Amino acid sequence: MKTSRRITIRLCLALLASACSSLPQGIAQDSRPDLREDVVYGHKDGMALTMDVIEPKANRRGVGLMFMVSGGWVSVWTPTKRLEPLIKPFLDAGYTIIPVRHGSSPRYLIPEIVQDVRLALDHVHKNADAWEIDPERIGVFGYSAGGHLSLMLGTTANDLGEKTDQSKPRIAAVAAVFPPTDLEPYMQPGNQYLEKFPALKFDLARSSEFSPLRQVSPVDAPTILVHGDKDDLVPLWHSEKIRDAMTEAKIPNELVVIKGSGHGFDAQGNETMFRSMVDWFNTHLAEDK
Repeated sequence: MKTSRRITIRLCLALLASACSSLPQGIAQDSRPDLREDVVYGHKDGMALTMDVIEPKANRRGVGLMFMVSGGWVSVWTPTKRLEPLIKPFLDAGYTIIPVRHGSSPRYLIPEIVQDVRLALDHVHKNADAWEIDPERIGVFGYSAGGHLSLMLGTTANDLGEKTDQSKPRIAAVAAVFPPTDLEPYMQPGNQYLEKFPALKFDLARSSEFSPLRQVSPVDAPTILVHGDKDDLVPLWHSEKIRDAMTEAKIPNELVVIKGSGHGFDAQGNETMFRSMVDWFNTHLAEDK
């Protein structure tokens, strides 16, 4: 188990390093955002589940974006400064960023991890007024496994109630970067990814329940996908298929393909990625929506 955990953490850090390569520089000291660290949103096995609330200094929109801190379904605690490359463009655009840490693989599997992020959404919704964000305009984004979790919220949270029922937390917009959308191929017996990503070691019969592609319905949140066309870890078809399913369900969606890129982008690809994601949130989380 210890060896498996070391491998998984290395994979997680490698994914985050790939996502962070050539990203924007850090935030200047005089414009540091306001920070609420380690907000407890739940407990499991005697441990706290935590999130941060990072509030922009200027141009504040009153809109919260949940950030799924996950690589290989491992969610590591890092100082806020290390998250800056992944969140700075959204802070600059005036969004309150809420990094969410879930129970990590290999101790917890995807069904339990999805339960964690649903609990996190409920906590954000309940505390929206205190954090000066609109409970009806909550967005979510993530990279790789974090993209999968973002899509799980975007394709299931809105099924629980009508938009007029403000007691039910909803997702208003999603941005997912190179997300696995169909888990079944990875979960087949003998697949190499079962050992590399032990969070996948749950009942194969439940793979559809935790595959965003299989959960698409007309009430889902508007979604943008960003994917490289040379991605060997999570092939482009994951985003193409869920795009097609969302189009059929008449859900606003967009797929941005980064040509020549794998599971991580260069500086130009990252610029395209962030510009597309910020524009998407600006459009679908506008106050008059």
